[in-house]
Amino acid sequence: MRFAYYQRLSPAEQRIYRQSDAATEVPLRTPATLRFRVDAVREALLQEDRTAIQAATQSLARALTERLEVAGVEVEVLETRPSNDEGELHGLYTWAPGQRPRIQVWMRTAKRGRVVAFRTYLRTFLHELCHHLDFLWLELGASFHTEGFFQRESSLFGQLVPPSAGLERREAADTGKWSTSTRRGRR
Repeated sequence: MRFAYYQRLSPAEQRIYRQSDAATEVPLRTPATLRFRVDAVREALLQEDRTAIQAATQSLARALTERLEVAGVEVEVLETRPSNDEGELHGLYTWAPGQRPRIQVWMRTAKRGRVVAFRTYLRTFLHELCHHLDFLWLELGASFHTEGFFQRESSLFGQLVPPSAGLERREAADTGKWSTSTRRGRR
């Protein structure tokens, strides 16, 4: 299934979209060896320490990009999500010519100022990392939100965070529908 905006894309962009949609996994060698880095992110979030969250997330980003043999990305963790009438911005990937690629992730919700749940935070980070991987790992000329894109994000998450029914139930209230790089509720 293609998202509705596909029809508005140029033929070259449609070709990139189809390539993105066809790639559904990001296979990691020995993902269990990365779990201590994921646990460090979880612990830093529990401490509500922005500096520690940024360091732990940067460490995870470095390990993932090295494992996938792509150039690194700078991670910046910011306090409270920006918001407007359309919703909250969860994360943002930017890359301009001559600059290092950057992922920005916000650690607190805009409405209540609470620290984001671990699973939501990690998924947001992985979502933004997938934009980076679209350019450098898949070598696509653009990064579109396709079904394949969201499957790649889920592939990474599933390898880094083994299923835990109890944890999923506790944090399900915070995850809900979300979209990073755009406002909440929009894709």
